[in-house]
Amino acid sequence: MTDRNLVAAETLRVAVSDGDTGFVQVLTKRLDRLGWEHVVLTGAVPVERLVSMRLGAFVVDLALLGQHAWTYLERVTTELPSLPLVVCTGQSTVAQRVRGLRLGADDWVTKPCHPEELIARVEAVSRRRRLAEAPAATEALLAGEIEIRPDQFQAFARGRSIDLTRREFELIQLLAAAGGRVLEREEIYQRVWGYTMAHGDRSVDVFVRKLRSKLQQTSPEWTYIHTHFGVGYRFAAERVGAEPGVADGAATGTGVGAGPPARVPQVGERASDDEPAPLRALA
Repeated sequence: MTDRNLVAAETLRVAVSDGDTGFVQVLTKRLDRLGWEHVVLTGAVPVERLVSMRLGAFVVDLALLGQHAWTYLERVTTELPSLPLVVCTGQSTVAQRVRGLRLGADDWVTKPCHPEELIARVEAVSRRRRLAEAPAATEALLAGEIEIRPDQFQAFARGRSIDLTRREFELIQLLAAAGGRVLEREEIYQRVWGYTMAHGDRSVDVFVRKLRSKLQQTSPEWTYIHTHFGVGYRFAAERVGAEPGVADGAATGTGVGAGPPARVPQVGERASDDEPAPLRALA
């Protein structure tokens, strides 16, 4: 098999809990060639350690875990429901496979198997999770003076492009697509960074601060990202100095290609009768 056949659609950070040294050796060599980060575990590790690893996927051989395999599987899938998990183990019965899948495993691979099949299944599970959690990419989102265009991977303020990094764009898209709902830091981290947030990680706060600064520079008459202390963040456009809820609104969607969005009146300018009033922020 050539390297060309080994090109993956994305890179992941994977933990492999497996005691079959021969299989693991072949598997990790292929992961190295794909550029995936990986760690090999030789037994059950505390869920807290899995969190700290910032994993994109977890591959586990239940045979390695002995009599506590089902309990451990249930705990991992319950406490880390957004972590893609693939069971890769020896011969099993239909009842065992059904039990594992119903406990929360995303896929089940029976050994002996080719490492490429396992890698492809991990990719597929991760891809489905990502697509299921991603905001709809077919609509432009409008709020205040901001227009977010997922089809162009860009955001605009008064028609001018805002200089955002990929992570910053994913963050503003996620917040704006929530329709005024408060998103917890852990949910933001999982959906933007792709893995579970470790205790004490402040990445979300740091990126929100950077994003706020850029929005303030390009749209100084409006505020967009609101902090709910101890919980997370909410996206809603509010004019600076206006009473909350008087002239504000959560982001609204318009179909891409459905025509230009309604123009936002400038400060001090009265909106014409045919211009829709801004939506109020959702509670």
